[in-house]
Amino acid sequence: MAKSRQPRGFIGRRIYQLLHAPKPVFRAVFSNVSIAALLTLAYLLYDLQVERALRSGADLSGVIGGRDLRTEAAALLVLGTVIFGSLITYLIVPQPRADGKGTERSGWSAVLGLFASFPVAYIALVIESQFLKPLFAQL
Repeated sequence: MAKSRQPRGFIGRRIYQLLHAPKPVFRAVFSNVSIAALLTLAYLLYDLQVERALRSGADLSGVIGGRDLRTEAAALLVLGTVIFGSLITYLIVPQPRADGKGTERSGWSAVLGLFASFPVAYIALVIESQFLKPLFAQL
């Protein structure tokens, strides 16, 4: 008979859940993180371009859009992460069929991607504004 072990504490359970996440959840988060990383890179390049133009006192006509559109670009980052993250999650996270024979696509996969996309998008904006922008602005 196997030895019974001590039940895990609160932190131990959270670490176990983190290390043993279900595949659909991992895929949803990974697809949203990959989309957010690409869009954050584009946003970072635009943000640095506008910031350098404003610091040098130059006209913003040389900047994409001709004016400071960083708020709109951040909104596009969030919207792009939500749309493309949900779409990719829909495509890569199949749901098991009720009869147990194979899998099928379901709208619930897209909803899983939707729920994962909002926090990922806003964390990407925080990482860009608090870590990446100050790091690359000094170069």
